[in-house]
Amino acid sequence: MNQPITLFWYRRDLRLHDNAGLYHALRSGNPVLPIFIFDSEILDQLDDKRDRRVEFIHQAMGELQTKLVEMGSTIAVNYGKPLDIWQQLTEKFEIAEVHTNHDYEPYAIVRDKTIGEFLNSKGIAFYTHKDQCIFEKSEVLSGAGTPYTVFTPYSRKWKEKVNEFYLRSYPTEAYFDAFLKTQPSEIISLESMGFEAMGQPFPSKEVRKELLENYKERRDIPSIPGTSRLSVHLRFGTISIRELVREAQKLNETFLNELIWRDFYMQILWHCPHIGQGKAFRADYDKIEWRHDEAQFQAWCEGRTGYPIVDAGMRELNATGFMHNRVRMIVASFLTKHLLIDWRWGEAYFAQKLLDFDLSANNGGWQWASGSGTDAAPYFRIFNPTSQTQKFDPQLIYIKKWVPEVSHFGYLEPIVDHAFARERCLKVYQKALKG
Repeated sequence: MNQPITLFWYRRDLRLHDNAGLYHALRSGNPVLPIFIFDSEILDQLDDKRDRRVEFIHQAMGELQTKLVEMGSTIAVNYGKPLDIWQQLTEKFEIAEVHTNHDYEPYAIVRDKTIGEFLNSKGIAFYTHKDQCIFEKSEVLSGAGTPYTVFTPYSRKWKEKVNEFYLRSYPTEAYFDAFLKTQPSEIISLESMGFEAMGQPFPSKEVRKELLENYKERRDIPSIPGTSRLSVHLRFGTISIRELVREAQKLNETFLNELIWRDFYMQILWHCPHIGQGKAFRADYDKIEWRHDEAQFQAWCEGRTGYPIVDAGMRELNATGFMHNRVRMIVASFLTKHLLIDWRWGEAYFAQKLLDFDLSANNGGWQWASGSGTDAAPYFRIFNPTSQTQKFDPQLIYIKKWVPEVSHFGYLEPIVDHAFARERCLKVYQKALKG
């Protein structure tokens, strides 16, 4: 092919509508070919070959392909190491420029630097754009010009700064004629990459007005559908954060705050990359003498702790790839404070299991629960699973769904006594933080 083209590289932005990088690619003046790379550097690390995140991405590829074929175009889906794939693409096409959207995770930063340098060496321009958050990097700073490490003042400044400029959609539809006209290419199968589909439905990406209007009152009750279940769609960009923020501004400030937390944790990861490399945000917390009890960790993973609310949450996670956010806080507190097991173990397990796994939010949540993170719960706040149950699942509706044997004689004895665990936790934390 002698005609110069522009490539748009899909990653965490799997949609045609309101996509910053795609918009700029379509306006480049060249025919645009979208591409996606199933990254073997990442996939080879996944033990579960029925990983539903891979299935979700594959399904999103199919939906994109259907829409592109209707326009006489296609998406080129590849599998392998990104640098190898880009070497092949530069041999196959005459590429004028490449557009993509920013990714803020440590691996992605190194990958994009490598790819950018390779493309530049071939005389190909490489452009990246902000798309998956409203404010990134150093766009929201304190009056002293430093990053915020506490959420409330960050969110206040975020709300002061946000306006129509940051929230307006990119009108990609006006430029769809720029897609390269070509025969559809075949999408690589899950099986050929060593994965298989479970075939279970994924959460809807519909933004339900009634749910958002009642979000504040219902979001902490795990037995009812009171949360949006949009996190997986935000994670992979099948919905637009700009559109969702506009809806939240109209309907519910509590939900808007949850979206601001995403930006907050992303900018923390950007400014403090050590937290993505296994270090505590607060260095003193790396001195804690964790109990590396593999048997108790396994009991926690499998939902066999003898604490029904904890066991229900872990069983829900293992079965569905989802866990209610209130329950996530309870199980994380239990692991780090009742069992005194390193938060990194829990973070890694969630990274394996969560359909909506996002490094910045997952790390932020785990460090919050253990007390080691930015704006974290103080170390002496130790959730009592029993009182949490009485407050958020008093009729045991959620618990009985996932732990049906809870009301039967012979349900598991607690693997640790709450009062004993609380005192032990306080002593260990105090020794580390005062030492």
